[in-house]
Amino acid sequence: MYNFLVEYIPTHKDEILDEWMKRMKSDEDERFINVVSDQVFVNTSSEFVNVILSRLTDSSENYNEKLTDFAERLVQLGWPLTFVTSGISTLNKVIFEKVNETKLFSSEKKLEYFTIFENWMTPINNEIIKAYNSTWERTVSLQKIALQELSAPLIPVFEKISVMPLVGTIDTERAKQIMENLLNGVVKHRAEVVLIDITGVPVVDTMVAHHIIQAADAVRLVGAKCMLVGIRPEIAQTIVNLGINLSQIITTSTLRKGIEKALEITNRKIVKWEGAL
Repeated sequence: MYNFLVEYIPTHKDEILDEWMKRMKSDEDERFINVVSDQVFVNTSSEFVNVILSRLTDSSENYNEKLTDFAERLVQLGWPLTFVTSGISTLNKVIFEKVNETKLFSSEKKLEYFTIFENWMTPINNEIIKAYNSTWERTVSLQKIALQELSAPLIPVFEKISVMPLVGTIDTERAKQIMENLLNGVVKHRAEVVLIDITGVPVVDTMVAHHIIQAADAVRLVGAKCMLVGIRPEIAQTIVNLGINLSQIITTSTLRKGIEKALEITNRKIVKWEGAL
């Protein structure tokens, strides 16, 4: 009976695929189907069926490789997990109905076929969902790391002077990332002055100020000076009302003033040169 599946399904793959796509388009959320081009849908659907059929004929190594590649493609295309699980269920029904229509088996043989079919498809269902979830979790993890790195970059603007622009809310996890990037950047760029720009930070409370003071202290320990720039009037008022002591940190209201001060600290300044060409 298993040999029958091995011969029947690949031979009737086109019929199975056509019926599967027709049902998926009629049953699934049109908003998802409409954002996928017909060619992409056809190609991906064909690959979907091919991956499942490869479980019949390919070695475990080749099958697992195809499955992993396909799962990565699904995540990249943005196919939701609900669509994938629905697709597996629909394919099960299509194959079972197609085989049942052949009328080649007695009732007893149909029961045997059903058992073999279930034993074949159930592991595939689990393997595809597991591969999809693993790929999705890995993708999200990599994106999170990338966003964390981009959320607190240390940018060299002049020799010995670097700027760290901060945007958005600063929580404990992000503060750790800021500290790590700050210290690594100071050493990497050989910075003597670091400007932490909080222009884009909406709220500076006691916790945020504490993290900034810690960062400034850590920068001093590696031989550089830390400046806090972009202090808006409302932020200044909040800092005073909270009784936060920033006396050990040089502060300015704008990044421009901060850079001018940093150049002064490193014995440089910006001069306007006027001369005939």
